[in-house]
Amino acid sequence: MGMNHCCKAKCWKIGLLVVVGVAALGWVVMALWNWLIPTLFAGKEIGYVQALGVLVLSKILFGGFRGHGCHGRWHRHRLENMTPEEREKFQAGMRGCCGGKGKNEMTDTPTE
Repeated sequence: MGMNHCCKAKCWKIGLLVVVGVAALGWVVMALWNWLIPTLFAGKEIGYVQALGVLVLSKILFGGFRGHGCHGRWHRHRLENMTPEEREKFQAGMRGCCGGKGKNEMTDTPTE
């Protein structure tokens, strides 16, 4: 019970951190746009929600949503260099923390 509660609290903290990060990034986009664009191109200022829209649009146009950056390659490289025992221990820890089911827990019927 203590471990499950700890993991739920950790997930909530990560979720809150993501929300705060997106909010801060939206504010940065808005501030930069309102500082640069009206001066350089005689454009008009935008609001916070529009800045979030510009952020999402730029992510779609220039970044994509693939998630295959160098961070993913680092994790894959790290997993490949683990011994089978280390890999199993890591995967068991991830299943326990994130609430995932193991291979034998996927079905309701027990395996023998």
